[in-house]
Amino acid sequence: MTQNRRSRPFLSIALALLLTALVVGCATAPAPVASVAPPAPVIAQPQQQPQPPLPPMGPVSSADSVIDYRLDAAYHLYGKNNTRIFKGVMPHFLYAIGVLELQVDSRGNLLALTWMRAPEHAPEVIAEIERTVRQAAPFPAPVRLGQASYIETWLWDASGNFQLHTLSEGQGAKGSVRRPIPPNPQNVRLVSGPAPSANQ
Repeated sequence: MTQNRRSRPFLSIALALLLTALVVGCATAPAPVASVAPPAPVIAQPQQQPQPPLPPMGPVSSADSVIDYRLDAAYHLYGKNNTRIFKGVMPHFLYAIGVLELQVDSRGNLLALTWMRAPEHAPEVIAEIERTVRQAAPFPAPVRLGQASYIETWLWDASGNFQLHTLSEGQGAKGSVRRPIPPNPQNVRLVSGPAPSANQ
């Protein structure tokens, strides 16, 4: 009995220690510390040399205005469609008239065709004009303009032949005086080949 009384204080202390251990064990554990990887070493990239501009796809136009470029492009289209150009003064009444905007990049590639006024009564003419323009690409590369956006009017005869307004010989009755067309810029602005000298 005496021994039980003596062991009680030790038992109380042991019990208190056990309770303390349990309370400490139930406490929230500290949040884990995220391990941060050291920053990767910076590797110097070799400096890339600027790429030279790609060469033009076709002839080169040195036109410095949209009006001059439109003349170059009109002669280019005529050169590609020589047998389909209406010769002389066109009749008063045309089968179709279409107004088309063309956008050309710095290499002469066709970027876009946008109808400003489509001849909707003649869908076959719309399709034929679009096909003719696409087949004429690449256009003269507008090296001075960087890229070109211009509007051309197509004058379409019932025969299927056409003129571009830029190079039109006019409209009127048969036998009317032909309107003079601007000179071919191949000797003026198109610089895809050497211009003939004055002695030739």
